[in-house]
Amino acid sequence: MIKYAIALLFSISVMNAQESVNQKLTNIEIGDVFEIGKLKSITYKHINFPRANFIIKRGGIANYKRAEGERVVVVSIKEKKDGTTQVNLKRTDGGRFFGSHAVVSADLKEALESGELEIL
Repeated sequence: MIKYAIALLFSISVMNAQESVNQKLTNIEIGDVFEIGKLKSITYKHINFPRANFIIKRGGIANYKRAEGERVVVVSIKEKKDGTTQVNLKRTDGGRFFGSHAVVSADLKEALESGELEIL
């Protein structure tokens, strides 16, 4: 009986966690500030940083670790046909990403769930 009670409480907590992420997504507006999280793999999967060769061609330095901890602000929000929310991000200090790109895009829901973006 105790196993069923623990399983019930666990499932309720998981549902509440999912619901809180969805509520945060609906409250996102232009001007909200995020922080870029740490890399869990070689590259970011849900923040669409340019490939290294494009950064180098434009005179930048292709070091993705430098993006960790950067504060970014939402410049535009776009709902895609498949239901995902894509946002364009710009650095709050006015600088460029890698010294070459002013704006990058990201899949908001996936980036928040994976920890690539963190709400401040």
